[in-house]
Amino acid sequence: MNATDDTIRQLDTLIESKRDRFIDYANQVWELAETRFEETRSAATLSDALEAEGFRVERGIAGIDTAFVASYGSGKPVIALLGEYDALAGLSQRGEASDAEPLIPDGNGHGCGHNLLGVAALAGAVGVRDYLEERRSKQGLAGTIRFYGCPGEEGGSGKTFMVREGAFDDVDAALTWHPQAFNAIFSTPTLANIQAYFRFKGTSAHAANSPHLGRSALDAVELMNVGANYLREHIVPDARLHYSITRTGGASPNVVQADAEVLYLMRARRMGDVQAIFERVQKIAEGAALMTGTTVEMEFDKACSGYRPNRTLEKLMQSRFEAFGAPHHDDKEKAYAERIHSTVSADDLRTTYANIVSAGGAAAEVYVDGLEGKALVDDIAPYSASDALMYGSTDVGDVSWVVPTAQCYVNCFALGTPLHTWQVVAQGRSSLGHKGMLQAAKVMAGTAVALMQNPAALAEAREELDKATQREPYRCPIPDDVTPSPLKG
Repeated sequence: MNATDDTIRQLDTLIESKRDRFIDYANQVWELAETRFEETRSAATLSDALEAEGFRVERGIAGIDTAFVASYGSGKPVIALLGEYDALAGLSQRGEASDAEPLIPDGNGHGCGHNLLGVAALAGAVGVRDYLEERRSKQGLAGTIRFYGCPGEEGGSGKTFMVREGAFDDVDAALTWHPQAFNAIFSTPTLANIQAYFRFKGTSAHAANSPHLGRSALDAVELMNVGANYLREHIVPDARLHYSITRTGGASPNVVQADAEVLYLMRARRMGDVQAIFERVQKIAEGAALMTGTTVEMEFDKACSGYRPNRTLEKLMQSRFEAFGAPHHDDKEKAYAERIHSTVSADDLRTTYANIVSAGGAAAEVYVDGLEGKALVDDIAPYSASDALMYGSTDVGDVSWVVPTAQCYVNCFALGTPLHTWQVVAQGRSSLGHKGMLQAAKVMAGTAVALMQNPAALAEAREELDKATQREPYRCPIPDDVTPSPLKG
């Protein structure tokens, strides 16, 4: 057995020895289901667990009450594992179910698997800690492992605020993952975005007796949305424009609505394009206010940069993923996956296949053909240094601009399961999710140890990032005067 094989075996044993503890943490966070920047109990669950494991914990970092960092070891290199624990509104669901069954009407739920995401990073950090303790005296292995508790990824860009405040300034590499319906390296760039509220104020009036005296803020919102929809033809092809009417001004149709609000999310591959779209959307809002005799106020909510892949770290992570292998499932889990699989649509399945191909290139096209008829993936997709765009956003993007970063997908769900759905919430409380979580922990731990053992790989990863940012320097997309805020409404 060579040194790499021995490390893989040892990390596997160390993490499996505490599997019940890690699963319990994941289930606790699943049950709490707290949304952005309100994850008080979820953050406490994880930070207290790490403190009990001997980590030095600093809470409330970067001016965010629910953000924290837990460190073990000393000196360089500093390897960060990134954890999330925020839920989504409106996705309450019974765990381990195969039908939509809300636990609480309109309640929260972990529809993106962040209860698994955060605990896998925690388990990985603990695994590295235990490995360092066993090997430090024998090998003189130096370094610091850190768990970053990152709140508010869903619509809050918590990591972007943390980057802005310098939380990652001394980190040498960052590793993370995301629960998915397949196993692969997250090798694609993502969309940058800006999110902002537009609040219109008008004058109320009796809609029948004196409508001429009213100035409708709701009319202004609707006219703004019409203008934004016409704008879609005149923005870059990779852009996305979304909105949600967050306040209509009331439920009475016989009142001219004096207060209304709409939340806009603008995305594109390059932040410069997002900012240009944002400026045009602001002009549309001003135009809607002029047309309706109302006033408009804009509140910048959050933003995040597009993800910048690091090919050096991706190749290393892929090698460790292959060494640990994909999660293995028993007959009961396969049967559960079949039941969930029967609830996903053909379009959901095609989207999953497209995501695999975008991350894995030409070899993944052949790989996807072999998935026909399967309800559960049991192997790892081919790796490709892909430039195909993933049409979503993540605040890991901002970390990737200042620290060499790699991430992977690990199978926690039945094939075709779309994110932000009741199916994810249900499976996030099942052994399918737990097995994927523990496998992700091992992959991240194995990659972290490999970086501690191989300073040349770290130097190569840093050189790759430095060359990229010399051509296009990083600028935090969130203005200095904007602070994190909980989900409104």
